[in-house]
Amino acid sequence: MNKLKANNISDKERYRIGNRIIIITIVLNVILAIGKIIIGFTSKSTAILADGIHTVSDVASSIGIIVGFFIAKKPEDKEHQYGHEKAESIAGFLLSLLLIGVGLNIGYSALKLIITGNIKIPGVSAIWAAVISILIKEIQFRITLQGGKRINSTALIADAWHHRSDSLSSIAALIGIIGARFGYKILDPLAGLIVSIIVIKVGLELFLHGYNELMDVSIEQEKIDEISNKLLHETDITRLDELRARKHGSKVYVDIRVSVDPNITVHKGHDIAEDVEKVVYQNIANVKDVLVHVNPCFEEEK
Repeated sequence: MNKLKANNISDKERYRIGNRIIIITIVLNVILAIGKIIIGFTSKSTAILADGIHTVSDVASSIGIIVGFFIAKKPEDKEHQYGHEKAESIAGFLLSLLLIGVGLNIGYSALKLIITGNIKIPGVSAIWAAVISILIKEIQFRITLQGGKRINSTALIADAWHHRSDSLSSIAALIGIIGARFGYKILDPLAGLIVSIIVIKVGLELFLHGYNELMDVSIEQEKIDEISNKLLHETDITRLDELRARKHGSKVYVDIRVSVDPNITVHKGHDIAEDVEKVVYQNIANVKDVLVHVNPCFEEEK
């Protein structure tokens, strides 16, 4: 049957949009990372140096997402009969582990400085580096999040929040640098510690999200209830026995069991099953396949 979907973006266009966004962010992040690390060393700012290392992890994660997109767009084959879409979920999952690791490393370095007290006052160039970083990372966040929602990409949305965490860490770094220049030297490594907490928090959230997708988490219960109601009122089924929907990377698989009048023809039962599929494709975005099982509903069961 002709699959009427809730969104009109083809898979080819979807991956083209995703790759274009990722390539733009990689170029910006390489420039930012090099600039922040150099300024971090020359201005003696622990916060900016930590922020620069965080941006390096952005580059690594973006490259991982491009690889995930490349694998995910491959068609089904003998060994992967349900496709390769979960490659995106794996990329997002690995990104979360990278974030957690980067956050722990930044926190360790900052704590060591606080304990030893070997803190130096950062130069004024660190302030400009933080301000520029905040502006660029916020722009990256908005572009990547909008693109991720448009193409329904978990990996791209995860990368967007990675940019937001970098923006927040730059704000913390800016506060620490300004405070240190006003005589409160401990604020610079303290800002680095705050950066690490932000990064770890975002990493843990993405870890749980990626874990759920890899475990075939169900779609939202509100959406299942909405589709169930539409099926009962817009098709000729007698009863809805079961409706299950699971995420498979960026796609959704739906399994439905319905009961119909046992006296109708096989052809009529097939038409009802097609009507059920049509309702699902029209109301759930990114559905890859719908399996409808038709049962007879006898009078005593009604």
